[in-house]
Amino acid sequence: MNSQEVRDKHKRHLFEAVKNFYQEPVVITEAKGTRVSDMDGNSYLDFFGGILTVSVGHANEEVNDAVIAQVNHLTHISSLYPTVPVVELAERLARIAPGNLEKVFLNASGTEADETAVMMAQLYSGNSELIALRHGYSGRSLLAQSLTAHASWRALPTQVSAVKHAVAPYCYRCPLKLSYPECGVACAEDVDELIRTTTTGQVAGILVEPIMGVGGFITPPEEYFKIVAEIVRNYGGVFISDEVQTGFGRTGKRWGIEHYGVEPDMITVAKGIANGMPLAAVVTRQEIASTLTKNTISTFGGSPVSCAAANATIDIIERDNLKDNSAKMGEILREGIEGLQEKYPKVIGEVRGKGLMQGMELVKDETAGDRTPNVAAADQLMEETKKRGLFIGRGGLYGNSMRISPPLVITKAEVEEAVGIMDDSFKAMDV
Repeated sequence: MNSQEVRDKHKRHLFEAVKNFYQEPVVITEAKGTRVSDMDGNSYLDFFGGILTVSVGHANEEVNDAVIAQVNHLTHISSLYPTVPVVELAERLARIAPGNLEKVFLNASGTEADETAVMMAQLYSGNSELIALRHGYSGRSLLAQSLTAHASWRALPTQVSAVKHAVAPYCYRCPLKLSYPECGVACAEDVDELIRTTTTGQVAGILVEPIMGVGGFITPPEEYFKIVAEIVRNYGGVFISDEVQTGFGRTGKRWGIEHYGVEPDMITVAKGIANGMPLAAVVTRQEIASTLTKNTISTFGGSPVSCAAANATIDIIERDNLKDNSAKMGEILREGIEGLQEKYPKVIGEVRGKGLMQGMELVKDETAGDRTPNVAAADQLMEETKKRGLFIGRGGLYGNSMRISPPLVITKAEVEEAVGIMDDSFKAMDV
């Protein structure tokens, strides 16, 4: 097949809802390190990494060797039998998890991990109602769609009435029409009234992303999570940090929540844990884990192959201090994007994020105070960067927030190359 035939078959046989980037989708056939190649021989510097999943580089040889060796020994057996890769991974996660989190439940996707965490919060607390954030994203199952607060990602009305949505800490578009820091982080304080007015007064907990991924890399104020965690715990709930996108050094620290000085009761992880192999986990305390007394099983959660990939991936991240590289390269990337903001102040409304999780929100005219989401500019920037050999992502409720997240192994030269391509792309857009 040629690339057009692949696109035609995709359109013919896959659900229409399975969208692709770009007016003419790119058919990827190979990838190595920080670059991918398409069927037509074009090469691209990858600054989206399979949605923040390729943490140690495409086709990393150490990870590949671990996968191949495991496939040759044992591909699948299910969670009914203990295996070496599973217990080795659980031991690693317990060692590096924040605080006293020591018990692990393995899943195949971030959606499953978030669902498991909600169930555990309900079992442990004895309460059923859970707080999530507007602009948050938790996956595509029925419960995960109820947790998600994006109309474009919810195919059905709210299925789980026990989920209550707090206002997001979205300072650039403050839902309370206030300004930080004069606001006193009112969005966090509002969680108290949310619980007292929309719940029974006792909650199972709150599930939050330290930086809101699909939401457009919304980055809360430093005090936000401390205030929210205390409120939720006062009403009987637990604090769940969704580290699916922010974990394993992505933000310049091992866990995203570490930027905010809060020790979570649970974390959920996926994406970067296994460098592209399907795997997720919940990590929590012994007393929370022990409240699940019914039988449970996961056919594909904790696949020996995925666990072998995760063990190799985590070893590389730890051995090569990739969280430090994320912090250092993130500073260079942030400086570069802020430089673009100075050159194109009309269209780049806000730059935000931490480490190698950087975003910029495109608007109609920031210089004139017009923060109308500029979706057309986002569309054009995607096409212009693709044309010049760079992949970036996008997100946000309005589709106008650019998501820039290269693999953790990215170099200074590659960051500068990407910033140069974005600069040339903005020039071509005449903004």
